[in-house]
Amino acid sequence: MEAFLVVLKILTLGILNIFISLLIFPLVILFLNKIKAKKEVFKENAPIFQSLHAKKSGTPTMGGLIFWISPLVLILFLSFISFLNVEFGKWINFLNRRETYLPLGFLVLGGIIGAIDDLLGIFAFKNRRGLQIKEKLLIYFGFSLIVVWWFITKLGIKYIYIPFLGRYYLSFFWFALFMIIYIIAVSFSANETDGLDGLLGGVSLSILGVLAVISFINGNYNLTSLTVVIMSAVLCFLWYNIYPAKIFMGDTGSMALGSYIAIVSLLEGVYFLIPIIAPVFVIESGSVILQTLSKKIFKKKIFLSTPIHHHFEAKGLHEANIVFKFWIINAIGAAIGLIIFLLDKLI
Repeated sequence: MEAFLVVLKILTLGILNIFISLLIFPLVILFLNKIKAKKEVFKENAPIFQSLHAKKSGTPTMGGLIFWISPLVLILFLSFISFLNVEFGKWINFLNRRETYLPLGFLVLGGIIGAIDDLLGIFAFKNRRGLQIKEKLLIYFGFSLIVVWWFITKLGIKYIYIPFLGRYYLSFFWFALFMIIYIIAVSFSANETDGLDGLLGGVSLSILGVLAVISFINGNYNLTSLTVVIMSAVLCFLWYNIYPAKIFMGDTGSMALGSYIAIVSLLEGVYFLIPIIAPVFVIESGSVILQTLSKKIFKKKIFLSTPIHHHFEAKGLHEANIVFKFWIINAIGAAIGLIIFLLDKLI
């Protein structure tokens, strides 16, 4: 009976947030059109990218606001429900210091920083076209330090978990270094993946779906609920974002999703499985790293354009074709990652 009530709660929250997202997303789009938050292609040093995506200039962006605004609206709605019915409100509430404070906080923080980056790019404030890479690194470095502090002081965790081998306790320096590198890698990989209509949204669904199952198996039902809530917002966004996109998520969406995936995988101890659960992240960021190294060392390019989805575009593959195949690749990886997690649980 208890398991049934937990599943009922998770499904109820997901369905509630679908309705909330469907209600507020048109208002978000209206607001973005009102402030003229339009995508502009500024890639003077990337002529291939510019030729492929010039037609997308003028499309509304920052649609990723829905990923973190709808959960906050849902929380306010649940607070009102709790005021009317304390018992029901206590049951339906998913806020929990151990499980959801940190991922929810970083979902919002990542979204806000991404929104600032988007606004700088849209309005070219003081001739700036977004945050510089060094500034983003500094921001994520600060984020990571907060995560390290939270894990050590609030959760009492100062170890890494390796599948089939167990826990390995680390000194503060090595634990902090691991966390910093991991958070930056996942967050930036999500950002690199956001380049085609529906690509990051669809890939994120399979990643979040597996993370939700892992959280459920680990007994972290509130975190499962939050992840399902975010999945419902991503689904709503994809309705407008699949090819041909009527709106883009922008950095406010990609940075929010990247931050959330990084934090949840850390909380569930599946960070070493993320390269399997999110193979598209590895492929996208790996192509950028290889391209950069090849240009610096050998003075020539490996790919026509990076991230690699632009290479396939330049080779003549249709955008929707690339996106669908990447969705499949990631879904297969996510399924394999879940199987490895289950085997690790059983052994």
